[in-house]
Amino acid sequence: MEITNRKHGDICIVRVDGRLDFATAREFEKFCFEWIDRGESKFIFDFERLEYVSSAGLRGIIAVEKKIKPAGGVMGFCSLTPNVAHVFSISNFKSLFTVSDSLEQALERM
Repeated sequence: MEITNRKHGDICIVRVDGRLDFATAREFEKFCFEWIDRGESKFIFDFERLEYVSSAGLRGIIAVEKKIKPAGGVMGFCSLTPNVAHVFSISNFKSLFTVSDSLEQALERM
């Protein structure tokens, strides 16, 4: 897994490439927690190159949401690959989070 981020105004755009699973979920959480601890509170997760997400990866996403929400933070997702979109659908994440088709749409919705 590779994680990169960039800022767009006051929004952190986090791009996750590869797999978000048992082996990488902690790394994902740590990366996000560091930015939250720096005061960031708006995140868009760009999953255009995320090939796979497991239940451990979903738990990592929930852990980030639990840390950001008390600070008034928000998070959204965009550009889900078909595999990841399927997991989001069957796990009901699409009703829990804002999921956009593109980064541009996600930025508009944020």
